[in-house]
Amino acid sequence: MISTGDLKKGLSLELDGQLYTILDWQHIKLGRGGATVRLKLRNLRTGAIVERTFDAGEKFKRVFLDRVHVMYQYQDGDQYHFMDTTTYEDIVLTEDQLGEARLYLTDNMELDIMMHEGRPISVELPEKVVLRVTYTEPGVKGDTATGGSKPATTETGLVVQVPLFVNIGDLIRVNTTTGEYVERA
Repeated sequence: MISTGDLKKGLSLELDGQLYTILDWQHIKLGRGGATVRLKLRNLRTGAIVERTFDAGEKFKRVFLDRVHVMYQYQDGDQYHFMDTTTYEDIVLTEDQLGEARLYLTDNMELDIMMHEGRPISVELPEKVVLRVTYTEPGVKGDTATGGSKPATTETGLVVQVPLFVNIGDLIRVNTTTGEYVERA
């Protein structure tokens, strides 16, 4: 068990039978009342982000997750196959387990899978990925007074707002946490 004083970013814990990882935390001390801790948590099974507030000194059950380095292989229906790079074992995750992360997967991409008690829980994507644009409207010079944007569909099905100069076939770098265009690759 750990208390609110031991909490930090990246720590995993169990609340109400669900596994969470801490994205952000804030210690709040108001005038007369007791101190509280506000946590921003990501549910490891569903990917949902929630904010919860706890009184200082509360205890939590710490969860230890194993990190397995894998390479994405292929998709078969709603199942996604990954290969453990050390044991060459096949690890299968469903579309529900991956959530939005499936929109960033490209062939032979290396990433980490978080395991709890031998079962895959979620994937940890790199901060930025390179994707190929498969469809976008042509940008016409003079459409806007300032730099405009247009939607572009990538090879994985992700739709991103990109600058007007991006064309079909271009490689773009996308931030996996925000889903936003970063730059042309």
